[in-house]
Amino acid sequence: MERRAFDDAPFMVFWETTQACDLVCKHCRADARPARDPDELTFEEGVRLLEEVRAMGCPLVVLTGGDPAKRPDLVDLVRHGTAIGLRVALTPSATPLVTPELLTRLASAGLARLAVSLDGASAASHDGFRGVAGSFRRTIRILRDARRAGLTTQVNTTVTDLNVDELEAVADLLRALDITLWGVFFLVPTGRGEALRVLDPEATERVLERLVAIADSAPFDLKTTAAPHFRRVLLQRQVKRRAIVGIEDGIGRAPRGVNDGQGIVFVSHRGEIYPSGFLPVPCGSVRREGLAAVYRRHPTFLALRDPDALGGKCGVCEFRRVCGGSRARAYAMSGDLLAEEPACAYQPGASRLAS
Repeated sequence: MERRAFDDAPFMVFWETTQACDLVCKHCRADARPARDPDELTFEEGVRLLEEVRAMGCPLVVLTGGDPAKRPDLVDLVRHGTAIGLRVALTPSATPLVTPELLTRLASAGLARLAVSLDGASAASHDGFRGVAGSFRRTIRILRDARRAGLTTQVNTTVTDLNVDELEAVADLLRALDITLWGVFFLVPTGRGEALRVLDPEATERVLERLVAIADSAPFDLKTTAAPHFRRVLLQRQVKRRAIVGIEDGIGRAPRGVNDGQGIVFVSHRGEIYPSGFLPVPCGSVRREGLAAVYRRHPTFLALRDPDALGGKCGVCEFRRVCGGSRARAYAMSGDLLAEEPACAYQPGASRLAS
């Protein structure tokens, strides 16, 4: 069988340390609630998971949620992951739990990156999206406190029809915040996000073009999530490779594009294993089969890593090996995780990959 990139280990593991969160974001994948689930992975199970991730050869683990700051053992998990050689990133919610003291402790424990979400260029738009007044102001404060603690920072923005006109304004705001990376997420209608409208293919293409222009002059790196066709746009315009794979920034970037189940794997708060957090197809459990066995051998993961298994226009697209379309969005909108990307305007054969 042909060996493909990421067959043995993903580039990054996302661990949903908890589903508990005090925000009520309109797009929340987890449909989070304030209270923690008593069936969450314990600290001891979390340690075993981190050690399995390291043994697989995966370099990066992202502690996400819900809000991982809800876990009292968060700093100890970061410290253990760092001690065994992992780069550990964290995506807390912008709540009063993220204090300067916690950020200092996380920095001392070796946290490699702190990422928070910013979904509008003003308090009115961001707080309306997040569902809690004051969230915008707190997000800005957390970013500044994290930099003072010596942490590198990242901002994640989810693009919907509610904020699509604000992207340049958000980018201008980020220029003053000394961030390392802007992660632009394109809506996958799952969880609470089912109530929001996915941008149509033409609108998505225009956003990708705008992101190319922003990336050309931004002082931070830029990547997309659930929009692997950004790589196609970059290649079509012969943008320098730095914009595709990023720069060495203390946390590292994948040597090639990642996608659901291909370089990425998601572990839920209860230990269930999914191709990504936005692709809710259960494939096993870290409590039963173990992460390595599921990632390497489960039929769903094997299919997701085979570009020739894709259907529709994705299956005949000359960019399928560098893009492949969002498998999560295909599944959410068609029920078929190998169907063509529903938010892509490109017609295969219209151009050729730049040499």
